[in-house]
Order: sequence, then structure tokens, then C-alpha cells
Amino acid sequence: MRGSGPHGRPARAGGVRGPRPRTGPLPAGSPGARCPRGARPRAGPGAGRVSEAPADLVDLVRDRLARDPGALTPHRVAAALRGAGRPVGDTTVLAVHETLRRDVVGAGPLEPLLRLPGVTDVLVNGPGEVHVDRGEGLELTDVRFADDEAVRRLAQRLAAAGGRRLDDATPHVDVRLPDGTRFHAVLAPVARPGTVLSMRVPSRVALSLDDLLRLGTVTAEGARLLRSLVARRLAFLVSGGTGAGKTTLLASLLSLVDPAERLVVVEDASELRPDHPHVVGLEARPANIEGAGGVTVQELVRQALRMRPDRLVVGEVRDASVTDLLAALNTGHEGGCGTLHANSALDVPARVEALALAAGWGRAATHSQLASALDAVVHVGRRRDGRRLLRQVAVPRRTAEGWVVLEAAVEFDDDGAASYGPAADALAQRLAP
Repeated sequence: MRGSGPHGRPARAGGVRGPRPRTGPLPAGSPGARCPRGARPRAGPGAGRVSEAPADLVDLVRDRLARDPGALTPHRVAAALRGAGRPVGDTTVLAVHETLRRDVVGAGPLEPLLRLPGVTDVLVNGPGEVHVDRGEGLELTDVRFADDEAVRRLAQRLAAAGGRRLDDATPHVDVRLPDGTRFHAVLAPVARPGTVLSMRVPSRVALSLDDLLRLGTVTAEGARLLRSLVARRLAFLVSGGTGAGKTTLLASLLSLVDPAERLVVVEDASELRPDHPHVVGLEARPANIEGAGGVTVQELVRQALRMRPDRLVVGEVRDASVTDLLAALNTGHEGGCGTLHANSALDVPARVEALALAAGWGRAATHSQLASALDAVVHVGRRRDGRRLLRQVAVPRRTAEGWVVLEAAVEFDDDGAASYGPAADALAQRLAP
């Protein structure tokens, strides 16, 4: 519902629900909404909805409470409504209170979406388009913002909660929120069709390899290979695109590590949550507004080496910190691992080379480090229907010229059927007891 607030200002409805689209995916969580794919779990009645409080009442109460600062409580909301001569009922009071609470606490109107079972991402493309990903591709929801200013206010508040600045001078931010959610925002007009928010939701429960097997992410053959890879303490990378499930798969593999071993995990932003009794996490920290207090991944790798790691893990690599990953895998600690963006397992050497170039490493130095660091690459991707699955397992081979190439050992199609490539024997030798 939209309306005009007091004094003729446009109502700031925050997360007021807009009209349902006539075409495309049905709104997530709408009562009786059918999923585009039958296998997709329903969100349940009302999931993703925001309070139905009238926008004019919300604005009126907001203005009255601003004149007399204090805790936001239903009692104060009721007093503000009575003071304005508006009828007060329990339903109205609670609806206005919930709308205001969402506007100042947590993720505002996005909070119900973040709580949906299985949600991995919440994406805001301006005020009129909010999507969620629950593991089977993007779904359009019925959440709407009143205008771009409402999206901007939410973005700035979340950035401030993470200790970062977001304004016209610094129109983008990437920060981890106190609850572990990875938050990224780009303000309009740099972004269009309006301020764009991306929220990566950490898994509340670490999925085991058996869970991934039941979900169809890996097959029985794939699970057997991955278990052997961990048991044999091979150094490996998990590659894939954004949202392909790299972190989820790596966490499940780390959960297989002997409980007597000590895992030291270094990440740019803490996301890995393996189900393991001995995990030490180190998280990089950006510099503050004055340019002080920053802690880099490179520094943390050096600290990790002094912490008696049985397995050293470097989380997702997006930049020149790939050199830190290679350095970590070359320290003599068997079973080291990490994640990397790449189109396929076979593209990993080129991807590593490009990232290492930004750190000043030449091609020869990069390939020399890669050859001695890596035993295997596990690649994950998505099917056409959005489901994640294990795609490839590849092993490195050094050419006569000294360059490292990766060759496919096993590849899995959309149905999970395995085909064996030229490096199948090499992988079998590495996995042999």
C-alpha cells in the first residue's frame, strides 16, 4: 500500500509489497504460489512478505518518535498513535512496530528473505526487483521498496553495521555483517536500475558429503573420489563460478578430515564453516577510513604457518592473493586447499597466471609454484535448471616447456553419468593407498 505521509511527503513504506507480476516467476512465499520447478521447496505462506501497516501511519509514528528519542517498543508506538488521534488496535500497533523495527534493525524488509530455508543469496536490483536463490536459480519475490532512497538508506545502515562508509564519495562497499552475511552494495547512479544490493547468506548448517549426495550435487562415484582425495591428503583447489557451491563443497570435504588434525582457515571474508572439532579461522580486515588497521590475507598466511596447522586452507581467491594460496600450498603441509573462480578445471592455470601477474609474478615463476603446489582440481557448476553439481576432477601435468596444464580425469554430465578422461590413470595413482 502506498500513500502520502504527513506534510505532503511521499510515504516511506520501506518494504511495502508491490503488485504481483503478470509473467515470470511467481513471488517467493506467496500463499499458494507454485514453484517454476516442481522439485523446488516451497517457502511457506507469507514468507518474504513485509508488514501490511499503512504507509501514512508508519510515517506519522516515525516522525513522532523522532521528536522523543527512546527505545522502539509497541507501547511507544501505541502512545504515538493515540497522540495523533488515530485509532489504536493491537493488530495496527504490532504491524507499525514491526515495519519500524525492520527499518532500523537487521536487514529491514529483506530480513524475512534471509530467514527462508535454504536461501543462499538475496539480490536487490533497485527498488522494484528483489530476488532470492534457494539453490535452484533465482526467484523473483514480492518484496518492494518505496523508492531508491529507501534502498540507499538500508545499504548505508548495513555498511555502517560492518564498520564501512557508503556515500557518493565511496559508492560501493563489500563487508561482512555481524551475523556472517556477506554484503555488497553499489549506489545509484553508478548502478542501475537503482542501488544494487547483494547478500550472500552463510549456511546455518554445514552440509556433509552424504547430504550433497542426497541432494544430487555429487554422485556415488564422485563422493568416492572426493573421500579418497581428502584421505590421501592431496593438495587441491575447488573451482567454479559465483554461486556454484565452491564453499559448500569445500566445507563438506573439510568435515571429512580426521578429528585429530588441526585446520587453520585463512579467508578474505569468513564463510567456511566445516563440521570439525578443531578449526581455527583467520579473517582479513580492510583498513579503516583513515587507512589504518588493515590485515591482509598474506599476513594471515604467515601467521597461520606459526600455528601448527595440520591442514592450511585459504578461502576464495579473487585477486593477487592467489600468490598467498600458492605459497600456502608449497609450505610442506599436506592436504592444503582453497577455492578459486574459473570456468572449468582446465582453465585454472590460465586463471592463476592472470591473477599472479597482478602481484608481479612472471609466467615461469607462477607455473613453477603451481606445479609443486597442486595435486588436483575439483570443479563445480550448475545445470541448466540451476542445480549445483560436481562437474570435473582434473590433475596437473607439466609440459616439456615447463608450463602446467590440467587434464580431465573424470567428468560428470547433467545426469551424473561419469566419463573418464586422459588423466584418469594419473588420478588413480595419486589416490592409491
